[in-house]
Amino acid sequence: MTTAIAHPNIALVKYWGKQDKPGNVPATPNLSITLSNLTTTTTIQTLDSNAGQDEIFPNGVHVDDQKIAQFLSAFRSSFNFEPVKISSDNNFPTGAGLASSASGFAALVVALNEHFKLTLDREMLSEWARLGSASAARSLFGGYVALVPPLWQAQPLASESHWPLQVVVGISSQATKAVSSTQGMNLSRASSPYYSSWVRDAGDDFAEATDAINARDFAKLAHIAELSCLKMHSVMLTTTPTLSYWNSTTLTAMDAIRELRAQGTEVFFTVDAGPQIKAVCNPEHTETVEKVLAELPGMLSTVVCDLGPGAQIQA
Repeated sequence: MTTAIAHPNIALVKYWGKQDKPGNVPATPNLSITLSNLTTTTTIQTLDSNAGQDEIFPNGVHVDDQKIAQFLSAFRSSFNFEPVKISSDNNFPTGAGLASSASGFAALVVALNEHFKLTLDREMLSEWARLGSASAARSLFGGYVALVPPLWQAQPLASESHWPLQVVVGISSQATKAVSSTQGMNLSRASSPYYSSWVRDAGDDFAEATDAINARDFAKLAHIAELSCLKMHSVMLTTTPTLSYWNSTTLTAMDAIRELRAQGTEVFFTVDAGPQIKAVCNPEHTETVEKVLAELPGMLSTVVCDLGPGAQIQA
């Protein structure tokens, strides 16, 4: 039995769309921060060879998960191993815009690598994780992480200690989103009139955000991260049929964060394919930000996260 833990990551420079080639490759370079406190714990057990097939238990429920099954089939094309039981638990809502697939596949590849002594390095693990979920490649590493060409293996940009920001996650729904990210990306690429400009400008956004992180320039990072978020959601909203992942609490939280910043609080927002708001702030402002978000109508709960470590085996 082998257990691995991984944390979701939140993209500050987003990607939304895949390249039209094998390997589950993003259409644009992207950059994220890995979060502590939100955790996926995945345990691998070898089944008897007569079992015939893998058993998958997310959050204690036996399911037929085609995405994981397809990933295991691809993994076995390079590494032969017996059927396995996969037990995976999240301490946060699954499939609700909190990057559960990122932490899930990151924990899975780390657990498989250790359990079957495959001796894959971090770069190769990130490449395999990307096949399951492109953002999972980034959860192999902690702190600030990039996923960029030409190899599309995740690369650490800076450690958690380089710039120890905090993130207040505001959870306004626990429901699984109606349209998955993969489905949504395919629809956007096929129908949004803004998709081509989104892809064209992403490299400049990535470069500016990287410079801001290196210089620890909060105002610059706030500007580019919010802009990247809003451009991505503009592509979603102009997709046919339209993709609207926000709810009223998401919009109220955005306005509250803008107002806090106008009053001198160092905070900015980002939102992925879901309604959950992520407020990135300097630690001296975390208490204020959490209090404001927690009191908003429709906010179910808040979680404060430091920047977290990469995926690892649980001792």
